[in-house]
Amino acid sequence: MDLRALWRRRELMALLGAAAAGPALAQFRVEVTGVGLTQLPIAIAPFRGEAELPQKIASIVQADLERSGQFRGIDPAGSAALDETSRPDLSPWRQKSADSLAVGSVSRLADGRYDVRYRLWDVVKGQDLGGQSFVVPALDLRLAAHHIADAIYEKLTGDKGVFSTRIAYVTKAGTRYNLWVADADGENAQSALASPEPIISPAWSASGAQLAYVSFESRKPVVYVHEIATGQRRLIANFRGSNSAPAWAPDGRSLAVTLTREGGSQLYTIPATGGEPRRLTQSGSIDTEPVYSADGRSIYFVSDRGGSPQIYRMAGTGGDPQRVTFTGTYNISPALSPDGKWLAYISRINGAFKLQVMELATGNVQSLTETTADESPSFAPNGRLIIYATRQGGAEALMTTTLDGKIKARLPGRGGDIREPDWGPFRR
Repeated sequence: MDLRALWRRRELMALLGAAAAGPALAQFRVEVTGVGLTQLPIAIAPFRGEAELPQKIASIVQADLERSGQFRGIDPAGSAALDETSRPDLSPWRQKSADSLAVGSVSRLADGRYDVRYRLWDVVKGQDLGGQSFVVPALDLRLAAHHIADAIYEKLTGDKGVFSTRIAYVTKAGTRYNLWVADADGENAQSALASPEPIISPAWSASGAQLAYVSFESRKPVVYVHEIATGQRRLIANFRGSNSAPAWAPDGRSLAVTLTREGGSQLYTIPATGGEPRRLTQSGSIDTEPVYSADGRSIYFVSDRGGSPQIYRMAGTGGDPQRVTFTGTYNISPALSPDGKWLAYISRINGAFKLQVMELATGNVQSLTETTADESPSFAPNGRLIIYATRQGGAEALMTTTLDGKIKARLPGRGGDIREPDWGPFRR
């Protein structure tokens, strides 16, 4: 048996078809738990005109901000009707201990599109912090709300918001596998691929236009690249043996993959258009799960060359690897923060699979979860959150956590066994 499969519990189940299908899960509401040390209190007043809409803009904006772990929502109940043209009396909001107030409106235009507007107020200083408007079709009302949340987040924290980005993940329901693309809050999931055979390892390109993944429809693992906009795909790696674990180079011109074409599982790089792969590792060990640093200068990967699965780092062009993880005897699924400061990974501790984060400069490691079946961490493009899959309360769950583990959110996910999320880049 390929030991690499042992390192990735879900991949093993995919290979063996041993994962029992759970009952289909209904969409569950976003649940935010935990308290951060420095959350900013903000009130999002109901947007004028949103009552008639299926999407409540203010609620989406508030949920986005709370999920980030940086904000604490203030109940706007009892507030006077406000919109972006109002000069609000800020004293009631000061009494509610709000630091900021967002107001806005939604109006339907003659062509059927919607004009969504907002304005942000500094309640403490009494200052108008500016606003913005978005003209969108009805299907993009949620996206407009995410853009508003992004703008508020950046204005008040100085960091770029990630609420208008997308995630990808895989579900197994019965004998059907689905690759989904959804909003960063888990809503609005669209199927990119459905198959009776396993789909694993989705990986976003840096542009956000493509997803690489592994499909077993040829009765063995094969790597494809999928165009999100058109649904077209192209075959990237279908060599003798196993083709798996694709990871995009930051420039989008190539991917690192794990191939067994020469016997053992080794790392290769291959052009994004397909072609002849170039070998990166030269070992008698199992090398797999590559991931590039944001500058492309380094590749982190998993290897058993030291006797047990650990995470190593080498130059992006190959070379002598250096071991990175030293705590524990089983560390897999590396994910790097965009700024290169943090490494997230899964560690087996007393039989439990737990999400860890390491500060690379110091080597300090912190366990972020109380759950025992965590897998597939992926950083948000601003590096402030990590998405991962786990089991919570006996059910499969998509979760996000802050880097200190203090605030977690459970996201909606399509029915079935949820696995292998990957957080996409900022939209361009």
